[in-house]
Amino acid sequence: MKTKKEPTIIAFSTQKGGVGKSTFTTLMASILHYRMGYQVAVFDCDFPQYTLLQMRERDLKMVMQNEILKKMAHKQFTSINKKAYSIFQSKTEQVLGEMGTYINESEVTPDVIFLDLPGTVNTAGILKTLTYVNYIFSPITADRVVLESTLSFTDVLTNVIMKENQTGIRGIHLFWNQVDGRERTILYKNYNKVISDLGLQLMETTITDSKRFRKEGESTAKTVFRSTLLPADPKLLAQCRLDRFVEEFLKIVKLQQYGK
Repeated sequence: MKTKKEPTIIAFSTQKGGVGKSTFTTLMASILHYRMGYQVAVFDCDFPQYTLLQMRERDLKMVMQNEILKKMAHKQFTSINKKAYSIFQSKTEQVLGEMGTYINESEVTPDVIFLDLPGTVNTAGILKTLTYVNYIFSPITADRVVLESTLSFTDVLTNVIMKENQTGIRGIHLFWNQVDGRERTILYKNYNKVISDLGLQLMETTITDSKRFRKEGESTAKTVFRSTLLPADPKLLAQCRLDRFVEEFLKIVKLQQYGK
């Protein structure tokens, strides 16, 4: 008989690199854990680079070198009274077993587990792993190769795997990332029609292109955007519409308030 709650498993997954899956994993994990009261854990399966584990190492050094960030981190961790969320190194074909062991042995079961997965369908175990994920969010850009690859993969997950009912997937949601205001509106309208015709879910919020997505903390920084130790500054979130994205994300995944 199960007495433990089941965490919600979420992945920002796409079949192309460089469109923001690791960045969004970091942003959402940090906002939920540090600002919104949820218990979060992350499994980094992005072999061999392990982007999030490397980011955590850089974040730790940056906080120690920057007095402003050091004070921010001290104030944060004393006020929320919990540690930084754990980031575990794993591989796609092993992560389900390791995640199960972690959940069973944890004193505090996480509300959310994020999986950072490799960006290729050829990775061993990735399809099986994705069928155990509850919500998949796929960033897309107005690049034909990126779009066709992601739509093809999402179509298989939505209209084949989900319809066979042998999956834990509750929803797959595409969203526009790196939207350039100079690009033609008609281009997005045409792409949106293709997505709709395939029966796929597209989020209302679009994320504007920003250099922030490609920059981490600097030794002189007074604010934080992409960090595994601190949540992004609200003003920086608003500049690229990420504040709206967080609201829509929470409505989709239906997390209980403050993880209770």
